[in-house]
Amino acid sequence: MSAKKTGGKTVTVQQIGSPLRRQPGQRETLIGLGLNKMNRTRTLTDTPAVRGMINKVAHLVRVVDEA
Repeated sequence: MSAKKTGGKTVTVQQIGSPLRRQPGQRETLIGLGLNKMNRTRTLTDTPAVRGMINKVAHLVRVVDEA
């Protein structure tokens, strides 16, 4: 089975807040986004699922770039 690569839009997010003393679901969402240490950035495919995860932890992340 081959995986198709999508050349769609991307969004770059940076973690600006600590997951300490937060709800477990927020920490798990950060890990799901590939962010688990301060100031780490990830470029992700811009999908509704990723946007929902970003909205869930909006106080802990910053959208750096939307391409």
